[in-house]
Formats: sequence, structure tokens, C-alpha cells
Amino acid sequence: MRKWLRRALTVSLGLTLAVIAAAGQTRTYRASRAADGKPNFNGIWQALNEAYWDIEAHAAAPSPVIELGAAHAVAGGLSIIEGGTLPYKPEALAKKQQNYANRLELDPEIKCYLPGVPRANYMPYPFQVIQGPKYIMMIYTYGGAVRTIYMDEHKEAPADSWMGWSNGHWDGDALVVDTTGFNDKTWFDRAGNFHSDALHVVERYTATSPDHLLYEATIEDPNVFTRPWKISMLLYRRLEKNAQIMEFRCVEFVEELMYGHLRKKPGK
Repeated sequence: MRKWLRRALTVSLGLTLAVIAAAGQTRTYRASRAADGKPNFNGIWQALNEAYWDIEAHAAAPSPVIELGAAHAVAGGLSIIEGGTLPYKPEALAKKQQNYANRLELDPEIKCYLPGVPRANYMPYPFQVIQGPKYIMMIYTYGGAVRTIYMDEHKEAPADSWMGWSNGHWDGDALVVDTTGFNDKTWFDRAGNFHSDALHVVERYTATSPDHLLYEATIEDPNVFTRPWKISMLLYRRLEKNAQIMEFRCVEFVEELMYGHLRKKPGK
């Protein structure tokens, strides 16, 4: 009987340790493969958060245009920044506050300017990834913005631009995109968070399931911030059978706002 009890206890202890060990292991998802053997990120993706209002934590707030009531009210949201807040230099923080106070006039989104990086990835619109071995394209709904990520012919940016110049490579199963060559005209959100033309963004896209990408971006701009900082969020695959990128050519929507004062008035 004692031998039987010892054997039973030994088996039970072994099973318990096996369960504990299994519970302590993290299963790593391996994404499906493209024709070249790399993780296949083709598809239509979208962020589902409130970072487009403000990448820092923020409470719900009324619309800056009183006549719009709740239709354009700010939805409260959590910070997507590692550590919670942006490490502004004092003079840069003052400019950010000025941007916020004058956001209806200064926010480049209002005038349909290209959104820049990383802002394009968490605006409230889907974007499409078209993947090849030499180039990866990201096509955004907002303003018809397009990024070309050069996977094998890495070059310096020929000139500053709204979306920058993107060179990419694979780090295991993560797509790493290094983007420089920005102008200083884009913002990170609608709250006036901004950068200079020294902006440097390194992004990582990692599949965590068939329908989720972990998106991380490290931002460096020594003219504006005291140190590099990082954001992260999930991107979700659009699963509708007819999912597609629709046109949102907003330039014509802002012509009156930007150029209406130039129209020749009748009788003059």
C-alpha cells in the first residue's frame, strides 16, 4: 500500500509540475507566409483607439466648434506612449500648447495635408498593405496617402516630404521600417503634438494572430524631445468579405476653406 501511495504521489507531482511548466511557456504565433517565405501582412488593417484625438491620455471633451454639439466631441482615450507622457523640451511644450489652442487653424488634417508617420496608422480609417519581396506599399484611405517601403535598395531620402522615406527589413518575423526625410508640417494627433524636420521613426509590425498586428514605433527628434520615446497598439484586420479601401480625396472638401476668399465677387 505504501509503495502504491508513493507511486501515486510521484505521478501526481509530475503531472502538476508539467502543468505548471506548460502554463509558464508562451506560445509564439507564426504568421502565414508570402511567396518569398516572409510573414504575409497583405490585407486591410485599422487601429481601434482614440489616439487620433491625442496620443497622450485624455478625457472626453466638447467639440471646439460649439455648433457641432456632440457630433464632433472628443472621445476620451488612454495613452499609447510608453511611460504615459511625451518628453518635450520646455520651449517645445509651449509650442504644443499653442498648437492646441489654435488647432482649428493649424492642424494639417483640417486642410487635407498628408498625415505623416506614425499618424497615418491610427487615423480612424483603414489602410491596405500590398507586400512584395522588394517593395511593400501602404495605401491609406485618408487623402489617398501612399508609402513605399524599400526592402532591398536602401537609400537616404532625396528630399524632405510629408510621409518621409522608408527603408525596411525583416527582423525574424517582424517587419522593421526606418523612416527619415520628413518635413516639419505634420502632427502626431489633433491635440497639437508635433515634431521638427529632424524626426526619425523606427516601426515594428509583428503578427500576434492571423488578424492582429502589434504595431510599435520609436520616435526620435532631438529638436523637440529630450529623449526618444515609443508608442504601441494593435492593428486589426478588416474581415468583411468586401473589405476595400474607399476613396477619401478630401482636397475638394477644403477648397472653400482655403481658397474661398480668393473667389471673384459678382460685380467686381
